Amino acid sequence: MGGLSLMHYVGVALTSRPCPQQLKLCSYEFRVRVQCCSNVGVCRQQVLEQVDKELTKGDDRAALALVKDSQGKPGGLSCFGAARQVPQRLYTLDELKLNGIEAISLLSPVDTTLGSIERNLQIAAIVGGLAAWNAFGISPQQIFYISLGLLFLWTLDAVSFGGGIGSLVLDTIGHSISQKYHNRVIQHEAGHFLVAYLVGILPKSYTISSLDALKKEGSLNVQAGTAFVDFEFLEEVNAGKVSAATLNRFSCIALAGVSTEYLIYGFAEGGLNDIKQLDLLLKGLGFTQKKADSQVRWSVLNTVLLLRRHEAARAKLAEAMSMGNSVGSCIDIIENSIDVSDL
Repeated sequence: MGGLSLMHYVGVALTSRPCPQQLKLCSYEFRVRVQCCSNVGVCRQQVLEQVDKELTKGDDRAALALVKDSQGKPGGLSCFGAARQVPQRLYTLDELKLNGIEAISLLSPVDTTLGSIERNLQIAAIVGGLAAWNAFGISPQQIFYISLGLLFLWTLDAVSFGGGIGSLVLDTIGHSISQKYHNRVIQHEAGHFLVAYLVGILPKSYTISSLDALKKEGSLNVQAGTAFVDFEFLEEVNAGKVSAATLNRFSCIALAGVSTEYLIYGFAEGGLNDIKQLDLLLKGLGFTQKKADSQVRWSVLNTVLLLRRHEAARAKLAEAMSMGNSVGSCIDIIENSIDVSDL
């Protein structure tokens, strides 16, 4: 054997002068292996297409069953619920800082972009009103009636639609004139989507603007957001007992949006409602302030580290979501962007 050169081909060792039978065997094994790989890829695409169909029909249980059945199988969904997470214990603010996390910049979002747009619109309305008064000679009585009409419309929106019309107008203007705001919302929702999938919660749908939500949901008081297949969580809540694993998942999902903004921009603007909802959940479960702080700090650390580790996947996912890709297509992008060894 020492004097013979060896050639390795698809797992079969051949001498430099192989016989025809050996070549035939080798070629056959090569064809079989390629065919298997091809079937595996098609299989995952077929599963995700079926998941999209079930989600469209509103059959969350069937969609989740499909995902779980393909979970961890060769060529299946290897990333679903497979994220490596930090040990759960009480973390101090100093430990968060050691990991490059300033909690106050992450957990105290102020939407300065929309706030600035709203103030500018108010100033423009006042200036426009004064200009119209001078140009058309509008009487004080007419100004009173116009103001009264606007006040009535504002009250009607607040009472009947929960401020939905005003939010729709403001959000639409924000997406139209501020590319920064538009990008921030997309990245925020991509963070929710990615973290949810990695910790084992199936995203059901997403919207990236109030107008998008109006078209898809038919509701005025729904803003940009990501919905999840959460019937298991609701069943636990209704039973009055939420498991630690379930709480951990949803805590991370709730903080994924603000964590994404923090990592990209250095601070969070959106996501105040996410934090409030998590706070209400923890209070509803009877958490003391110390226990709630511990839960939030662990969730922040775990979520930020997940997002840092899979930054490339989040960026590709955000691009897909900006184009309105289906949930199944977005999941496929995650699966293709993350190596199992990096989970």
